Amino acid sequence: MATIKEYAEKFYKSNAWERCRQAFIASLPDKTCPRCKERKGKIVHHIKEITPENINDPMITLNFDNFEYICQKCHTQEHLRDKSTKEDVQFDEDGNLILKKSPPHSNG
Repeated sequence: MATIKEYAEKFYKSNAWERCRQAFIASLPDKTCPRCKERKGKIVHHIKEITPENINDPMITLNFDNFEYICQKCHTQEHLRDKSTKEDVQFDEDGNLILKKSPPHSNG
């Protein structure tokens, strides 16, 4: 699961975000993840990422056109896409990331 960046914590705890998020979910006729089309949506994802520069721009943060209601697995893949290849990423049956243990380091 992606962690909330420090600059965005206040926003994601705000009443404005919670009301907007709930209204967006309620507006969807189909709650299936639009990416995989297999699992139910779980996370309202910002298509254009929130940054310190745009955190106060409601056209980015509170705009239905910038939202996707995606499942946990697709959300995790989105946030890991630059860090690993899909072959390196594994998920449990609920779509949660399975962390692989690092091999032991050898000293010689």
